[in-house]
Amino acid sequence: MKQKNYNITESQSLFNKAKEVIPGGIFGHYKYSVRDSGPKFFSRAKDAHFWDVDDNEYVDLICAYGPMILGYNHPLIDQAARTQYDLGNTVSLASPVMIELAETLVDMVSAADWALFGKNGGDSTTLAVMIARAATGREKVIKIRDGYHGVTAWMQEGDDRPGILPSDGDHVLAIDWNDVNAFEAAIAAHADEIACFISTPYDHPVFRDNSLPADGYWNQIETLCRKHDIVLIVDDVRAGFRINLSGSNVAYGFTPDLICFGKAMANGYPISALVGSDALKQAAEDVYYTGTQFFNAVPMAAAKATLLELQRVDAAKQMTEFGNKLNEGLVKVANAHGYDLVVSGIPAMPYYRLHNVERKTHFAWIDECVKRGVYMVGYHNHFVSTAHTEKDIINICDAAAEAFSVLGSADQYRIESS
Repeated sequence: MKQKNYNITESQSLFNKAKEVIPGGIFGHYKYSVRDSGPKFFSRAKDAHFWDVDDNEYVDLICAYGPMILGYNHPLIDQAARTQYDLGNTVSLASPVMIELAETLVDMVSAADWALFGKNGGDSTTLAVMIARAATGREKVIKIRDGYHGVTAWMQEGDDRPGILPSDGDHVLAIDWNDVNAFEAAIAAHADEIACFISTPYDHPVFRDNSLPADGYWNQIETLCRKHDIVLIVDDVRAGFRINLSGSNVAYGFTPDLICFGKAMANGYPISALVGSDALKQAAEDVYYTGTQFFNAVPMAAAKATLLELQRVDAAKQMTEFGNKLNEGLVKVANAHGYDLVVSGIPAMPYYRLHNVERKTHFAWIDECVKRGVYMVGYHNHFVSTAHTEKDIINICDAAAEAFSVLGSADQYRIESS
């Protein structure tokens, strides 16, 4: 699989063609992974690998930004989807598989008494906030600074984002991660105005080391939410089913009111879910939030099959063990070449950063890994799946070693701090 200087002629040609009819050629979050020397379009995928349109093979450490958790073209999941497709997908009535999927989630997720479905993680996070506001009669939302919960205007931070008005975030308060004092101060400053607190189970921003919750953090947050009647929302869209199959909150010892799922719950089929407690069931019924494709039966069948398979193979444990081996191997390779690779986050979603070098050096290392058949990005956490193998670890570490060799001595890139 290793190969120096992959040829991406066809990929580049398609990219140029795409720019004629698609703004930017590749849009959304995929555009941030576009590199001059890297692939732009895939031709096929299988297990933990994909091939670009120039027929170069890659072991995938991005997993479609999270949806792939059991492997591309998983036969069991695809068969469940095909069986449902033969029966019907988008019909004027909902399929009974919707009930079966909701039952599966309620049985599997410890904090779930009910479930609602959408398409993207942003559907779940937006619906969660609407339900919190309906239940409390309050307006304000507390979130973690730089925390990502979808692309709705009210959730995007920063004055420099085209199309976003300052007023869009008037009722959103941002505080630092792991800062209970800041949470208490926000409550004191806005007594009886706060509807909810929304956060990922641990902090996984882009372009920055990921950070786990401090000891006792979530217990203190939960206690304050209960005391002040604030709805506690966990955005488990990205980390869901990669930390604990019963909900990432279980690993950190607390119970939220609402949990948002998406990405990996159907192994690539388009669906998301919001689960919640009985106390919010009436508010969930009262809120109107829907979409034309929300009732697709095929993704629901795929999701049910995925959740059952995740339980059968003990996926969270398997990915944690693989992630630990992969991370240990990459750190060892980096050290052997004089580099310090910092790994943060959870083992199944590692964020990598070369310490004490400029960011462009880190990106140069990533580019060289990609040229050698390991698909990575320089700004985002990575993902592992149950389809990754021991052989993949060997190939990844070999490619990483070659990439470091191309960069040369770490001393030439060294800076005092990063």
